[in-house]
Amino acid sequence: MKHLFFVLCLLPFLGLAQDTLKGEVLEAHDTNPLPLAGANVYWLNTAIGTVTDIDGQFELPYNSAYKQLVISYVGFTTDTLTITSAAKVSHQLKPSTSLDAVELTSRKKSTSISYSNVRQVIIMNSDELLKAACCNLCESFETNPSIDVNFADALTGTRQIKMLGLSSPYILTAIESVPSIRGAAQTYGLSFIPGTWVESIQITKGAGSVMNGFESISGEINAKLQKPVEDSKLFVNAYGASNGRLELNTHFNTKLSDKLFTGVLVHGNLRDRAFDKNDDTFLDMPLSKQINVMNRWQYVDLDKGIVSFLNIRVLDDDKQTGQTDFNPDTDKFTIRYWGSEIDTRRLDVSGKFSYANPELSYQSIDAQINYSTHHQDSYFGQTVYNINQNSVYARAIYSSILGNTLNNFKTGINFSHDHYDETVGLYNNAQQYERDENSIGAFFEYHYDNLNNLNVTAGLRVDQSNLLGLFVTPRLNVRYIPWAKASVKASVGRGKRSANIFAENQMMFASSRSIAITNANGKIYGLDPEIAWNYGLSFMQGFTLFGSEADLTLDAFRTNFENQVVVDWEDPSKVQFYNLEGSSYANSFQAELNYNILKGVDWRLAYKFYDVKTQYSTGKLLKPLTSKHRFFTNIAYETPHTAKGGQWKFDTTYNWQGEQRLSSTVSNPAAYQLPEYTPTIGTLNAQITKVFSEHFEVYVGGENITNVRLENPILAADDPFGAYFDTTFVYGPIFGSTYYAGLRYKLHQH
Repeated sequence: MKHLFFVLCLLPFLGLAQDTLKGEVLEAHDTNPLPLAGANVYWLNTAIGTVTDIDGQFELPYNSAYKQLVISYVGFTTDTLTITSAAKVSHQLKPSTSLDAVELTSRKKSTSISYSNVRQVIIMNSDELLKAACCNLCESFETNPSIDVNFADALTGTRQIKMLGLSSPYILTAIESVPSIRGAAQTYGLSFIPGTWVESIQITKGAGSVMNGFESISGEINAKLQKPVEDSKLFVNAYGASNGRLELNTHFNTKLSDKLFTGVLVHGNLRDRAFDKNDDTFLDMPLSKQINVMNRWQYVDLDKGIVSFLNIRVLDDDKQTGQTDFNPDTDKFTIRYWGSEIDTRRLDVSGKFSYANPELSYQSIDAQINYSTHHQDSYFGQTVYNINQNSVYARAIYSSILGNTLNNFKTGINFSHDHYDETVGLYNNAQQYERDENSIGAFFEYHYDNLNNLNVTAGLRVDQSNLLGLFVTPRLNVRYIPWAKASVKASVGRGKRSANIFAENQMMFASSRSIAITNANGKIYGLDPEIAWNYGLSFMQGFTLFGSEADLTLDAFRTNFENQVVVDWEDPSKVQFYNLEGSSYANSFQAELNYNILKGVDWRLAYKFYDVKTQYSTGKLLKPLTSKHRFFTNIAYETPHTAKGGQWKFDTTYNWQGEQRLSSTVSNPAAYQLPEYTPTIGTLNAQITKVFSEHFEVYVGGENITNVRLENPILAADDPFGAYFDTTFVYGPIFGSTYYAGLRYKLHQH
């Protein structure tokens, strides 16, 4: 497979000059046509087609031989347009029956798998984020089967995500294309991005783009934030839950001139009520408060092809957890009661400049720069963990063609600097770890389109790092159309990263385990960097079933580690970190069916199989707390919107996990031993939303309605300062059912 990458890079660069046809598809309306997302657009009698994005926009290769463009959407009359030039197309589709104008939202796909993208990309728009309470970015994945969301421990209430059977450190998570959830932010960073701030999320499985860096191994997540020019003039979201959480989100956006816009996004949440439903003397979830403010500036000059952003964000997040009687003012670092506090302060400043040549649509320049400082002070019982990280990231990209529009390329450079300063250990005998990590890289990504049934994207980057050395990162993605409405995609790529062993595994501090680092000859905590290859194959088929649209997606991925920092929990008295000696891999298979059963009723069904094994010092074992079998289903129903009655929205999600292996506790006394495998778990979430008008709606919902609850999630909770205390054996909810209610108010700019 590695040699295939270089062979396909040599695809012919010559061909007849081609152009690109751009356009938009709207729902016909007398006064305010609305964009249609997910509409099919294709050249008649060819396999060349695409679907419109969340703004109704599309882009297709154009050849003077193509004359007729077909535009279709379920519930609308299919139109065939005669095209004589590459001028932009703006077309309005008419409903096939007499429908209310805003019934569009009943048919709009809130989540879609990109048919036209050469990579396996899942797109979640803001409608998907509203299907659940969606308090933060991590919780927004509850309704998406491609991302697994699990609790990290029994104390902090923190949720971690997984993709292709691998945890979040192997996913490159970016905000506005800047890698952001990394290093010090790896454990809690997803909870620092409020859901209402997010416009859309792109999930890329497997080998991503070399433009985004070398750290991606299992995939990429990129969250796009609300833009001041498009967001509501005023937006308010108030939320309250039975678990004691209160939350308020407000957006204020102002048009300063025809070209300059600014917005202030404010998020605050508070939980000051203590709950201990299982009577183990420990809080079921932490007491917490967060203030999160972003000021976002946007400059737009479409005549000159210029769009730029400036973002400033400040965050203050405090958590307290542990025993219900713990008082940090009197009990900190004592053995009266076990307790923990995690206080985080963060500042982000970022800028982006984009220029698209108005005369040559394929030619553009993008430049980004980001500075962040992350300061976390925390302790867990008598163990201290503090981390400071200062980071600078800069990137510039130039896009154009090679001879003709059959051959597109993007090239550029990027620079990153990270300074880490960590304090780890007992409060009276902690150790200091400090390091600087600098890298500079250049990348080139080539995209080939034969205008029929083949697309290839081949990327290569070269990086020089003071800790990782000089290395090459290749990535290859191929898309082939074997027949109508079908797509086959293949990918292969290499990833390399530094393992931040303390920041990424903070749950270990909430236990009596000691920490052992062996094979300590590398440059990062004495360990070598992680290196892995990811291979993927996907098949997608769209079809019509009983007159309704449906699609089936099958994908299989394998991640194979050349080196890995093994996190070994198999000795219950310690956590061991060492370089891999042997094999480590993650195999993933997913089958997903999306079906529009009836008008306004969408059904999503998925099954996932994982085979994740690592060579530990005690043998090759399944990765702990990773179920082999997972089942997911989501049903969403929306009534037509009427001026008199408004609209109702219903959404239900069921997640089932098979048994999961627990790391060994056989050396513990019998009272503190756990079984080898967990029981299976099924959780049900549901939400009902009443839309009164385009400005106001209310919602109520429930999480874990099946009331699954781990009765004894903490090992040795009766002796928290003893040798067997451990809060990391968590495989399901602790609090039980949670019910919530909220309201949303929007005041549009126009």
